[in-house]
Amino acid sequence: MSPTPFILMELQPVFAWIYELLQSLGFKGDLLTVVVYAGLGVTVFGVLALLALYLVWWERKIAGHIQQRFGPMRNGWHGWYQTMMDGLKLLQKEDVLVDTRDKPVFFWAPIICFVAAFCAYVVMPFGEGLIVADLNIGVLYIVAITTFTVISLLMAGWGSNNKYALLGGMRSAAQVVSYEVPMVASILTVILFTGSLSMVDIVESQSGMVFNWFIFRLPFGPIAFMIYITAATAEANRTPFDIPEAEQELVAGFNIEYSGMKFAMFFLAEFVNLFTVSAIAVTLFFGGWQGWEFIPSWIWFLGKTFMVVLLLMLFRWTYPRLRVDQLMEFAWKILVPIAFANLIVAGWMKHAGWYW
Repeated sequence: MSPTPFILMELQPVFAWIYELLQSLGFKGDLLTVVVYAGLGVTVFGVLALLALYLVWWERKIAGHIQQRFGPMRNGWHGWYQTMMDGLKLLQKEDVLVDTRDKPVFFWAPIICFVAAFCAYVVMPFGEGLIVADLNIGVLYIVAITTFTVISLLMAGWGSNNKYALLGGMRSAAQVVSYEVPMVASILTVILFTGSLSMVDIVESQSGMVFNWFIFRLPFGPIAFMIYITAATAEANRTPFDIPEAEQELVAGFNIEYSGMKFAMFFLAEFVNLFTVSAIAVTLFFGGWQGWEFIPSWIWFLGKTFMVVLLLMLFRWTYPRLRVDQLMEFAWKILVPIAFANLIVAGWMKHAGWYW
């Protein structure tokens, strides 16, 4: 018997148990649907894991060039498998556990963080027809599912039973919640003109010439994009908004007590979120997969997304870290008023029909 049918026979009881569980929760599909969606989930998970490793390697090279140093060079072409070896090292490292930890909270925190980053790709339009589920509330789903990151960071700080970790978790939660307000306001500016929360509808509303992209809709488009990209940088806990991981103040912040695979899950989730916020920016402001028809749509989408990722990497290695009071003041006293003023102006222009 060939290996593939043998593996399927071995997994059949597992799929049957999952199917019975889903039926008890009200699922109406058949077993084949469960198998197909499970395969899609495993595929997306594998792609995201490889993507995170690639982004780690790429950021090392970007940082090296900006700071006039080489970075990893000896292990493979430009050190390409240095990152792979680092990943294998984290998988093999001992999982050091604090005796006084809150065991279930400490255990589930990195899992929730990574799963939240992973689930956002259910509604991500990678190309024309390349989407897992085109939900009519796609944008709302992404905003909701990424909110679990706040819960996971609080859990990591609380479950570690460490005052430094708790302080880092609280700072992180305050930062993410604060910057979600202007980010959602900038997203609403786009939704106002599309009239839909579907990610596919948002992309299709920007079809045609390049000036149909919302980044070129003056004056509200560029302002909304700048607000979004600033808030998204804070959402991803990246410099200059990486206060929760400030080594000088908090000894690595909320993840100080994590090691091995648990630390790797937080680390990979950060880079998956980096790609996520960039892909959302491309969908909202840069036409998604729209481009010349002789180039496949998924190439357009990935190309634009990696350009936004590059922009965020340049932010990280250019600007200094803000103090925590500066970070919060910037959110509530500058970004929030500008975001809501821009939303009001965009609504007035939509009603009057005065926009490009």
